[in-house]
Amino acid sequence: MQLNVSKFAIVQTLAFSLLLLLCPAWAALYRDNEDADDAQHPRLRQSRVYVELKEELDSSYWHDKAQSILADKLRQQQQLNEQRAKNIILFLGDGMSVHTIAATRAFMGDSSRQVYFERFPYVGLSKTYSVDERTPDSAATATAYLSGVKGNYGTIGVNAQVQRKHCLAATNPNTHTQSIAQWAQQAGKWAGLVTTARVTHASPAGVYAHTANRNWEYDSQITKDNCSAEANVDIARQLVEWPVGQQLRVVLGGGRANFRSRQLRDEQGIAGKRKDSRDLIKQWREQKSQLGAAGQYVWSRKGLLDTDLSKTDYLLGLFNVDHCPYHGDLKRDRLSLASPSLTEMTEAAIKLLSRNKQGFFLFVEGARIDMAHHDTKARKALEDTQEFARAVELARNLTSEQDTLIVVTSDHSHTMSYNGYPQRRQDIFSLAPNLATDEKPMTILSYANGPGYKNTYDAAGRTDLSKRNLSSADFEFPATVPLNSETHGAEDVAVFASGPYEHFFVGNYEQTTIPALMAFAANIGPFAEENINK
Repeated sequence: MQLNVSKFAIVQTLAFSLLLLLCPAWAALYRDNEDADDAQHPRLRQSRVYVELKEELDSSYWHDKAQSILADKLRQQQQLNEQRAKNIILFLGDGMSVHTIAATRAFMGDSSRQVYFERFPYVGLSKTYSVDERTPDSAATATAYLSGVKGNYGTIGVNAQVQRKHCLAATNPNTHTQSIAQWAQQAGKWAGLVTTARVTHASPAGVYAHTANRNWEYDSQITKDNCSAEANVDIARQLVEWPVGQQLRVVLGGGRANFRSRQLRDEQGIAGKRKDSRDLIKQWREQKSQLGAAGQYVWSRKGLLDTDLSKTDYLLGLFNVDHCPYHGDLKRDRLSLASPSLTEMTEAAIKLLSRNKQGFFLFVEGARIDMAHHDTKARKALEDTQEFARAVELARNLTSEQDTLIVVTSDHSHTMSYNGYPQRRQDIFSLAPNLATDEKPMTILSYANGPGYKNTYDAAGRTDLSKRNLSSADFEFPATVPLNSETHGAEDVAVFASGPYEHFFVGNYEQTTIPALMAFAANIGPFAEENINK
């Protein structure tokens, strides 16, 4: 047996030596790997050979690419779009850090590719902190990027005078902020929201709600905090009963259980969560009927696709009792019959809202990027980011750059890092080529904290993941610090813009600047040109 191994080793060595002799490029690559074995670059456990693109070996390829980009920028400067925005679409990738976008490129096939919205001509960075905390949540940030006011962690649609869970502070209308959806409605535009979360969740609630606690989505959540559910109107009721929510032409997402009492069962036989015996969905339908408007409620993908949007004035779609499924699970778990994709919801919203000749404001959230990161399930986060990008592309194709401003951003970051020394086209979910100093492999993606900690250490020290299925959608990527839920990150997030006044979205600025720039582009609200000039 030992003799056979020796023969194989000799043949392998001779073959590799011949390859190096005949192929100088491979030889250079091999020498690079040897040189990389130093203090700065951990020892590589496999060759970093990849299938090279021949054009990338020529310097002129990179110069030509830069020339093309430079020419585009010169054209942009000569043809600045300063038309007023008839329509505004704000796309919010919840928890979509710059690392997430970069990893999604690799997930799509190669680092040189672009996630669709990266092609937008202008990009900036926004600062996401809340008034009381450096690392924010989705509630305080929603107030910032929708109303232009920073609030406290966990509060929505109120200024920083309101502390989280305060039973009375948010009942004072003077603490309430106005969202850009309200400014649009006041200007005669239609407004709507699309989300893969519950429609009463923190981000979409920023469109229409005012509350001292993001968790007060239905009545018993308020009484649980020893506050009055009558003095503090829950978020679901605000959507149906308060002016901004009532006037939303499109509301699509999850969270059906928050709108019905515990005594009622929904279309799938699941009981609601409310204690006050209300059926807010029935109430919504009755309101639209009293207005003489065509209000359509749907609860399934089929119902949405079968809706005649040309004859629908208001559309309410609640496709799950809780959040909508992860995009990848729509196929893996055969959920696509019940739940539409983010792209399908976005298409329906734009088609309905586009019927208003005065234009519209639409908020679209890819919510489950964030939730996957909290679970350290990186594959699901990147799948949802890819679908989010598809929705942006569809929106850009359905509208005109001349009159529709599309802004793509995130509310906050996450702690996922993209590291090691992976090969150029290596599977982003695989192990990095380099071994750590404990002679065990490391993943390309990892988290600073979270439930993936259990895949980081075992009784023998750091876990050897070489036999784990890292491509599984439910694999929890390694995390340094044990937590049941991974935390947000505090760094800045990217802002991409395309359409009227797109060139305003460059630089580094407060997150509260985003709605101001959008409102100026559309000439609405407190940031209309006439108010700026005063």
